[in-house]
Order: sequence, then structure tokens, then C-alpha cells
Amino acid sequence: MYPASFQYSAPTTVDETVALLAEIGDDGRVLAGGQSLLPMMKLRLAAPAHLVDINGVGGLGDITVNGGLQIGALVRHADIVGNDTVASASPLIAATAPWVADPLVRNRGTVCGSIAHCDPEGDWNSVMLALGAEVLVQGPDGERTISIDDFVVDFFTNSLQPGEMVTGVRVPRADARTGGAYLKLERKIGDYATVGVAVHLRTGDDGKITEAGIGLTSVGHKNLKAADAESMLVGNAPSDELFNEAAASAAATADPVSDVRGPAEYKRAVVQAYARRGLAECMNQIQEA
Repeated sequence: MYPASFQYSAPTTVDETVALLAEIGDDGRVLAGGQSLLPMMKLRLAAPAHLVDINGVGGLGDITVNGGLQIGALVRHADIVGNDTVASASPLIAATAPWVADPLVRNRGTVCGSIAHCDPEGDWNSVMLALGAEVLVQGPDGERTISIDDFVVDFFTNSLQPGEMVTGVRVPRADARTGGAYLKLERKIGDYATVGVAVHLRTGDDGKITEAGIGLTSVGHKNLKAADAESMLVGNAPSDELFNEAAASAAATADPVSDVRGPAEYKRAVVQAYARRGLAECMNQIQEA
């Protein structure tokens, strides 16, 4: 099926893009990779009157490390796969990238586009919730940062204001006492996740957990943060018993539905198993560093 007719613009600067978005209003949509937007348009699930293509905007394709890891709005999923800078700065992001969709989508789709799309079956927002990311935004009133907790509002809904666009995402930089893992159950390569679990851990000099993040994919109306499980972990020494309790808490946070991918009880059990495995994998990385 063909999409409904639309106008097309291709600005070359962020300022030009923001001005154009402010002028167009709610009828405009930003086009970066288009791997989610264009299929929805072809199915007539989305019908924006005006597409603003940002692929010609300079400076949005950079990956930088300066205190934190910053990923620009035009960085493709494939740019993350096998990237040594990313692997050093964020084990969790490096572990997630190969799991995103399939090679065709990874070559065109963007990390920030997926974040802005807020699909609860998308991988990146679970990762960003686990890492405590900040979304970088520019609009008519200038630049601002939005905590990922505030950015992800609901099913396909973010907190961008009219005329604003995402310019990047920033996460804290990892050190030798940091581990990250992403575990994903899918029926076949490229399918949406049946369940996905992102896990982040950091330990202090005394070996106790100082930071913990657990994000859940495809088990709620949006990507979920297992906050109770995270609180249970921080301040305690890692152990199998602690990890089992935290994994059970993460499973209790999940709110899956029964569908063609499996019953809700099964998905909740997978969350528990994956959270436990992810925590163990994080500790293995820390101990081997």
C-alpha cells in the first residue's frame, strides 16, 4: 500500500529544522532512518502531512565520549555494532546493538529515532532506562535535556513539545567496575521481542553494588524500569540470593499480555530468568576486568 500524500523538506542545520518544525506544527514528523515511520505510513497507521528529512543535517552522526557517551541523532544501529569506543564506554549499549531488528534495519535505522518512537517492543528505551540516560532536545526555546524516565510517557508517546527534535542521547561512562547485558527472546531474527531485559551494574571499591539498572521490553504498555529491583540491589554485596530476589521483583514489575508470542505467565517467568542471568553476566564482566 502507498502512503498518503505528504510534503517533504530537507533542511541542512538544526536551527533550520527546528524553525521548520515549529512552523509546520503537529502535522510534521522528523525522518531519520524511517524504519518505523515509513511502514506505518504505508499501512496508513500514520499520515503526517509533512516529512522533515534530517539526513543532511551536519553534526548529528557523531559518537563522542566526554564524561559520558553521547550518540547523535543520525547514528545508525549498525554504527554501534563492533564500535570499540562504545564497547569501552558502555558495555550494555554494545551488547544491545546486535540484537536490534535485522541487518537491513540496523543499516538505516537510528538509535535516537527508536528512542523517540517509544515502541514498547523496541530495545533501546529499556537500555536507556537501565542506564539513566538523558535525551538531548532542541526546540524554539533552545536546548534542553530530558531524563529518559520523563521522556518515555506511554505507548508510542514521548514528552517532546511542538517544534522540538531529538539531537542525541547521553549515558554515563562505564569504568572497570561496570557491567552490562541485554537478553532478548524472539521467535526469529528481526522479529519484535517476546521479552527483553536490559541490566546494568556498577560496584564500588568495597565490592558492593553502587548502581543498578533493569529495563524491560515488550512486557507493558511502555518500556518499564524495574525500580524496586534496582533499589533492592544498591548498597548490597552481590550474591546469588540477592540476584534471585531482585529477578523476582523485576518479574513482578512486568505487566505482559497473553498473545501469539506466549501467555503472560510465561513472559513473566522469562523476565525473571533473564534478569537473574543478566545480573550474573554483569558481575562476570566486572570480575574479569
